[in-house]
Amino acid sequence: VVEDLRVGVSYKKLWKLLIDRNMNRQDLRDKTGISATSIAKLGKGANISTDILIRICEELHCDLTDIMELVDGPNPQAVKPKKPATTAE
Repeated sequence: VVEDLRVGVSYKKLWKLLIDRNMNRQDLRDKTGISATSIAKLGKGANISTDILIRICEELHCDLTDIMELVDGPNPQAVKPKKPATTAE
C-alpha cells in the first residue's frame, strides 16, 4: 500500500500575527506592495513566490516560520484543481 505523502502549506500563522499587530489584509498590502491576487492566494493557502513571502517577513520583521507552516496531507485551504474539460466525440 502506497501512502499519499503530500504536504500542504498553511498561512494561519500570518493571519494570527496580523491580528496581534492590529493589522488587516489591506494594511499588509499597503506596507508590502503585494497585489490583491497574492493576498487572495495566501488566504486560500495556494502556492506563492518566495519573493513575496520574504517581502512580508522583511516588513513584519519576522521569519518565514512565523507566517507559515507545512501541514501533512493536502492543504485544506488550497484551491481545488479544476477538472479537465471533456471533449465530445
